[in-house]
Amino acid sequence: MAQHASALKRARQNEARRLRNRMTRTRLKHVAKAVRQEVVAQNPETAVSKLKQAQALFDKAAKKGTLHKRTVARKVSRLARLVNRLKASR
Repeated sequence: MAQHASALKRARQNEARRLRNRMTRTRLKHVAKAVRQEVVAQNPETAVSKLKQAQALFDKAAKKGTLHKRTVARKVSRLARLVNRLKASR
């Protein structure tokens, strides 16, 4: 366990950041799942709107440092590919 003041403060900061990052990652999983559900349900209009929402949240997570920018790019790219295939099949 940390003994001096700066180490105690660092431990508090790390815990706060861990919880904030966990909350963000969970939310990202939920929005990605919502996009995939719309694709499965064959709703291109709502899938596009949910994709926009998801992309904004993913970009914000990358900007904050919760996820790496290439991880975000890969995940958004895969979601966009699903939505584009759905639109093309219509």
